[in-house]
Amino acid sequence: MPNRGNFIGGQDNLFVPDAPTIGTATAGNAEVSVAFTAPSDVGNDDITAYGASATDGTNVIGATGSSSPVTVTGLTNGTSYTARVWAINDYGNGPLSAATASFSPAAPLGIWSGGDADSLSNVIDYVVIASTGTAQDFGDQTRASAQGSSVSSSTRGVIYIGGDTAIDRTDEIDKITIASTGNATDFGNISHNRSATAGASNDTRGLFMGGTDGSADETVDYVTIASDGNASNFGDLSQARSGPANGTSSSLTRAVCAGGYPSSGLSNVIDYRAIASTGNFSDFGDLTVSGGLFASCSSATRIVFAGINEGDTMCFITTASTGNASDFGDLLAADVMGKTGVSSKTIGLIGGGSGINNIDKITIASAANATDFGDLTLARRFCNGGVSNTHGGLA
Repeated sequence: MPNRGNFIGGQDNLFVPDAPTIGTATAGNAEVSVAFTAPSDVGNDDITAYGASATDGTNVIGATGSSSPVTVTGLTNGTSYTARVWAINDYGNGPLSAATASFSPAAPLGIWSGGDADSLSNVIDYVVIASTGTAQDFGDQTRASAQGSSVSSSTRGVIYIGGDTAIDRTDEIDKITIASTGNATDFGNISHNRSATAGASNDTRGLFMGGTDGSADETVDYVTIASDGNASNFGDLSQARSGPANGTSSSLTRAVCAGGYPSSGLSNVIDYRAIASTGNFSDFGDLTVSGGLFASCSSATRIVFAGINEGDTMCFITTASTGNASDFGDLLAADVMGKTGVSSKTIGLIGGGSGINNIDKITIASAANATDFGDLTLARRFCNGGVSNTHGGLA
């Protein structure tokens, strides 16, 4: 039997639910998903719906849903909001919850940084992932480089700027604010000079995995994305290798490292680790073919690897389980090395490669051949990872 709730209107039979307990507001493209815990006191009748509203202090936009979370749409990207929720039964609306922390919706951006365009580049360019077309200039790295990797939260990109040869290898890490175009600035340093690393991240922690310091390296470093400073030791890969999949290689909880160049030959090894727990990586399964210096894109549940072994091959894994990768489809062009991936929660973009500026597009949830998205501002390969504010490692 329902509990007594808030007395309304001076009548014994009019009781509405208590306020839900507010959770996290997860901003998206012109929207926010508001999580909450249902009230234990539902009033004098069962809860029929929940309401949520977002306000910038002047305007209020609302929505309803049947359970947590409730998504409020129609927000303005770049504007700061807070949100509240309430429960509804046949007697009316219950009281408002406490407000969430402030948040700002943003368009899903994909950012490629640096690379090898016959000579090393410091160019950073970006696209709005929801809109096909040519990339636009974002700014410049602190120096020209290639074969690094990137990690990103919903607001910040952290770019290990790598190095293309033994002479150019560095331990330098740059940072950018994703919502604001401009040049990168110094973040800190990784543990030691190396190149051909891979990146994976959630909203708080970023991992730089593998690489080469003259020989294949198994080192995994990590940074706290919101806090400038030097990287710390995380653990080791299951196999020392350079040139693993480069782009976004994480789910909400797991970092994944796939393929690359071990001490000899090519690797098909996929290994993984919970991002929140330092330690060594474990075996996940195998790629469909061996390869290195290819791209990756991720949603919250799936990672797609693209351009393996300088071909048009794509394959995918479901990140919540272990096992071998399955065929996904083909890229538009084969015989192209050094592509880099960026992602939204649903769309993967695979950009660049040897001598080309093409950007291919895939829908991560649906295995199929890639389609054309547009072009990078500059033809180049071996970009320093892919930054996105909406990749699979972000809620």
